[in-house]
Amino acid sequence: MTTQEEQTRAGLRFPAGFAFGAATSAYQIEGAVTEDGRGPSIWDTFTKTPGRVLNGHHGDVAMDHYHRYRQDVAIMADLGLTAYRFSVSWPRVQPTGSGAVNQKGLDFYKRLTDELRRHDIDPWLTLYHWDLPQELEDKGGWPNRDTAYRFAEYAAIVHEALKDHVHTFSTVNEPWCAAFLGYASGEHAPGRREPRNAIRGAHHLNLAHGLAVQAMDARRVGGCVNLYAISPATGSEADLEAARRIDGLQNRFFLDALLTGRYPEDVLNDLPFDDDLVQPGDMKIVNAPIDVLLVNYYSRFTVSGEPGGKASAAAAPTDTASPWVGSEHVSFVNGGRPVTAMGWEIDEGGLVEVLTRVARDYPPIPMVVSENGAAFDDVPADGRIHDAERRAYVEAHLGACRQAIDAGVPLQGYFAWSLMDNFEWAWGYGKRFGLVHVDFETQERVLKDSALWYSEIIRQNRRHEPTDS
Repeated sequence: MTTQEEQTRAGLRFPAGFAFGAATSAYQIEGAVTEDGRGPSIWDTFTKTPGRVLNGHHGDVAMDHYHRYRQDVAIMADLGLTAYRFSVSWPRVQPTGSGAVNQKGLDFYKRLTDELRRHDIDPWLTLYHWDLPQELEDKGGWPNRDTAYRFAEYAAIVHEALKDHVHTFSTVNEPWCAAFLGYASGEHAPGRREPRNAIRGAHHLNLAHGLAVQAMDARRVGGCVNLYAISPATGSEADLEAARRIDGLQNRFFLDALLTGRYPEDVLNDLPFDDDLVQPGDMKIVNAPIDVLLVNYYSRFTVSGEPGGKASAAAAPTDTASPWVGSEHVSFVNGGRPVTAMGWEIDEGGLVEVLTRVARDYPPIPMVVSENGAAFDDVPADGRIHDAERRAYVEAHLGACRQAIDAGVPLQGYFAWSLMDNFEWAWGYGKRFGLVHVDFETQERVLKDSALWYSEIIRQNRRHEPTDS
């Protein structure tokens, strides 16, 4: 090992018990969309609608994880992962989103979590990663308040079935995306372009989170937000105002609601907010006590109030509207940093910024980085995938985690996105985020160089953890 490598690994030492994980979501990897009683989700419908997803791709087979989960858990064990974050498919458990429970669906997640525990991998369960049962969408989807109550019933079912298998439950993954990409820009399922309903959906997703926390009464439960560091393109008044607006809708609208029980007044003034949307008692429910905050971080937004940039930092490859309800005039520009294959700026300093901000500005709450990763154009060579850019990205962001801990942030873990290449929503199979390369034709899995490097970092840390005498 070179001196530089030794210094790198010494700088990536973490406290005992720090979770080293990877993350996935149900629709992106499971496949088996019509097997064992699973009902259709909005993503099944969306992907079969012409023009919605690049090249007409869909998740019918995806990574076939439903049948190959033992193989995938074995890969996790070989990597030395101590934790795995996955999501439960709501329509696999409740095919119509309410009423009868599909026992075969629950049994799959029992088998998965048992397999994880056999390999000493801690299961982190996410209840909702965007695959709303289609029947609930037909009744109005997330803009319909009743959906939040159906979600709470579903949460109670999953918790009761898996509470002896799972240590940590989290509720809604990235409610910003579910609300604004699904109901404002239309680039995600269900593909609606209804700005006022996107706001309604955002509040009901927050309400669903709180109702689920109450319904589960879990030993350890968390909420999940995707946070961005936000920079104005210049110091002009227009650009500073643009940064306030995007920070408000992306970050503070959800952080303030979950952690303080209120919405920021300036953000409410920016939005076409219905006066009757928030009902008495709602915000107390949204602010239900949680044990951990899951933070997904990928990039920094550089924004301008002047025309000339993009309408979104990472627009879908299909025709979409702006997701920035009330701030559609704001544009996104390149801040001069290198970018990933998604066009996302690489800025590990932004991760330190968002973590320290939460620790400084909000009531004390343990945190984990629950998603962090990058898409690059991986090309197999001689049976290997030499993804130096991804390795550098993960290394830099793990270093940012270490900096945040040194600054006093109560950070308890890091989950790389993603365990394996998968279905990347509107991009289909066109973007690869995985530590593990998947041949989409043969389903062959191959560890990328980034996975081997991450595995060694994990092993180095576990070797230095104190052991019971």
